[in-house]
Amino acid sequence: MSDAQTAPTPAFQDGLPVPRRYWAIVSIGLGITLAVLDGAIANVALPSIAHDLQASEAASIWIVNAYQIAIVVSLLPLASLGEIVGYRRVSQAGLAVFTLASIACTLSDSIVTLSLARVLQGFGAAGIMSVNGALVRFTYPQKFLGRAVGINAVIVSIAAAAGPTIASAILAVGEWRWLFALNIPIGLLAVSMAGFTLPHNPLQKRKLNWTGAALSAAAFGLLITGLQSLAHGEAAILGFGMTGAGLAAAVLLFRHEKPRAAPLIPLDLLARPMFALSVGTSIISFTAQMMAFVALPFFLQGSLHLSAVETGLLMTPWPLATMFAAPFAGWLSDRYSAGVLGAIGLTVFACGLMALSFLDADATKFDIIWRMAVCGAGFGFFQSPNNRAMLSEAPRERAGAAGGSLGTARVLGQSMGAVVVAFLLSSAPVAGVRHGFQIAAVAALFGAVMSGSRVRRRKAEPEKEIEAV
Repeated sequence: MSDAQTAPTPAFQDGLPVPRRYWAIVSIGLGITLAVLDGAIANVALPSIAHDLQASEAASIWIVNAYQIAIVVSLLPLASLGEIVGYRRVSQAGLAVFTLASIACTLSDSIVTLSLARVLQGFGAAGIMSVNGALVRFTYPQKFLGRAVGINAVIVSIAAAAGPTIASAILAVGEWRWLFALNIPIGLLAVSMAGFTLPHNPLQKRKLNWTGAALSAAAFGLLITGLQSLAHGEAAILGFGMTGAGLAAAVLLFRHEKPRAAPLIPLDLLARPMFALSVGTSIISFTAQMMAFVALPFFLQGSLHLSAVETGLLMTPWPLATMFAAPFAGWLSDRYSAGVLGAIGLTVFACGLMALSFLDADATKFDIIWRMAVCGAGFGFFQSPNNRAMLSEAPRERAGAAGGSLGTARVLGQSMGAVVVAFLLSSAPVAGVRHGFQIAAVAALFGAVMSGSRVRRRKAEPEKEIEAV
């Protein structure tokens, strides 16, 4: 059957009825909480894990990158699968895999086994994240989409805020393995709820594009792994070889997907300038965010000689500020331009990142806290309007591709941010962290310019977003 053929689209209602909508929100929230909480906990625990498993600081970043690479290579194929078999099925399967992988992480006894368990955990997280945006869109009425994205961002922010605090509390009384064990009861609850609360979606009558999925995995996986190898100072011929192979796979992927009606790489959506600008801005912003998140524990514990508990607590104001800024920005995005709101948010974010780079050994805890809060508020003010713009720009039948793009942009940016920090830590362990904050600030400013450019383009085609919904 050709790629262009789709099943007749039934008359799906505009969002779920109450009270099922509320139960679906809880179910979606539990799933995304797992993926975000695990990333936040792992970042804070990196120095502790590296010490316990006798690994270098640069090598310990593989604990983050193994998770991120597994997600980025499988996000788009799983988003496409969600359009074929249903978003709720993909989400439920992802939850089950994530929970099993968390058990494997808890039992790991080396940096290698932990990284492999994190790969499996990443595949499970991809199942959750790839359809998260699409599930949100089918759960809420269209008129509340901005508010819905804001609520989803609040859930993410609460998970991110809880991550450092929970990590600090657990590390104060136990070892890092309990950080992963925490996922198990949450995962079991989420799996049980997903089957009867999540919304159905119209299914596309086509087969999964296995060739495109393989090329996508090769392109993203080889490119990021190759860059990581170079960052860790491994054999240059291996690093450059994998990077080159990843670029070649990307070219083949583009040629393979270009003529398809529903491409796995959403070239049909990227042909829309507003969607492409939103994706690009998202990648840049998450690159800057992850650079700061990975560098902060090493800076706070290495340069400022703070404990793991203090590190977790001092990182908490960032996601807390995002938690307050994101829903407000989401509410505004139903009324005002995402380009303007995003530019404001990323400019504030850049100022916070640059302020972090000025911290020194004499910095007080208050000096750290207000800088964290500025970063979080700026990022949250950008995130909700930008996510709304990406989801609303796509037709309903391509909601899965839009949600997959949203997740891919996030994880690709985070992976690239971790790569840059790995380069900096390998070349200059002390000064590299400070330079990381500065590079991240420049990236955020560039993202603000990209976001602002959407305003002029939207004025030239003011009805496009409404017609696409």
